[in-house]
Amino acid sequence: MGYPHSCVVMRKFFLAVCTSTSKTLSFSHSLSSLRKPFPVLRSSEPKIMEESQEELALTQLRKSVEKLSSSTEGYEAPTLMRFLVARSMNPHKAAKMFVDWQKWRASLVPPNGITDSEVKDELDFRKVCLQGPTKSGHPMVLVITSKHFPAKDQVIFKKFVVHVLDKTIASGIKGKEVGDEKLVAVIDLSNITYKNLDARGLITGFQFLQSYYPERLAKCYILHMPGFFLTVWRFVCRFLDKATKEKIVIVTEGEEERKFKEEIELDALPEEYGGRAKLTLIQDVLLPQTAPQMLTTNNDNV
Repeated sequence: MGYPHSCVVMRKFFLAVCTSTSKTLSFSHSLSSLRKPFPVLRSSEPKIMEESQEELALTQLRKSVEKLSSSTEGYEAPTLMRFLVARSMNPHKAAKMFVDWQKWRASLVPPNGITDSEVKDELDFRKVCLQGPTKSGHPMVLVITSKHFPAKDQVIFKKFVVHVLDKTIASGIKGKEVGDEKLVAVIDLSNITYKNLDARGLITGFQFLQSYYPERLAKCYILHMPGFFLTVWRFVCRFLDKATKEKIVIVTEGEEERKFKEEIELDALPEEYGGRAKLTLIQDVLLPQTAPQMLTTNNDNV
């Protein structure tokens, strides 16, 4: 009599297990469908996103420049991108920097650039050489500080700095200017005396690079720094922003000197510095144009 009852109980238990198992399987199937991997971004997609962000920043920059009563007409994207990069991709800050550059350029530099005759007194010291290209393909400007003396006329000296930077950048242009050409600077402090010390001149050069030639400096090497120059250098560093400091290398003997020669390349490095090139004064270098087109300023826009 108890057997049939047991069968009934077993039958109910079996049906309950099957139902529970069916629900569990259904739930597991639903869960597995939720666990399907998300679409993986292809390698080209981040690049597309980056390009679209750059285009948006460029558009905002152009509009911001117009609000400041100026114009970006005639300036290609690579030129405008230098200002954006210098201001951490902030379109409004980059626009202000761009307009400030236009005004500065219009007030100091003629439309066709600064000629040798305008800065003849500074060129006569024979203190700046134009070499290159370096291993990275950039022109190299070499400043021999033992031949430099503090300028009596600061306006002429500022024009001299612009003349040197413009001509150095122009020498690196291959065919048509792109707008993002860079330069390598080498400052040689060997044999300097107290008469050659010019913190003001050094600060002017670096501030021009920071404010009016954004993202033009690829690297700056300082050679043969004497101990007494450290005080001057610490003072100059107060005027340098973080990005500029990160591009400056104080070359000492040993590994840094070896790396310096390797990065410049022996064919571009003058014989006096262990290379195979001849020293070439900047005034002896002939170029089709001294000031690149993108460096000129339309006075009507400022």
